[in-house]
Amino acid sequence: MKQKIFALGDDFHIVDDHGEHVATVDGKVFSIGKKLAFLDANGQELARIEEKLLSLKPSYEIVRGGKTVAVVSKDFFTLFRCSFTVDVPGPDDLEAQGSFTDHEYKFTRHGKRVAQVSKAWFSIRDTYGVEVEDGEDPLLILASAVVIDLCCHQETKADDE
Repeated sequence: MKQKIFALGDDFHIVDDHGEHVATVDGKVFSIGKKLAFLDANGQELARIEEKLLSLKPSYEIVRGGKTVAVVSKDFFTLFRCSFTVDVPGPDDLEAQGSFTDHEYKFTRHGKRVAQVSKAWFSIRDTYGVEVEDGEDPLLILASAVVIDLCCHQETKADDE
């Protein structure tokens, strides 16, 4: 079974496991709340990430074709670890758990791993390896990983700019 491997760079250029540019995340949209656009190699929008402003916990919608396909939320009450829920329509929600400060975590569905995110695979600062299992939605996983980065590393990014 062949797995897909992607990388997220610090300016959110996304390349596949062959080093081919497949998408860019454009976060330079000035608006109320954070908004980012996933653009294909031709600059066409594949999806958007929009911060939910009236939410009690950090939450972002992933929008495709004008329709919300998932809501990524940081869970409130987790002892000794951080976790996120990727709420998709139907019973197939994803959970993201691991060491977010070390950039090492996995996405699971019903206890089965569907994707792995690791910064340790790469030596370049703020570059992530995202391994997505066959049959899974790579764009959903990548967008969710961007949301997790936004939620967990906002202070670090602000200090670096």
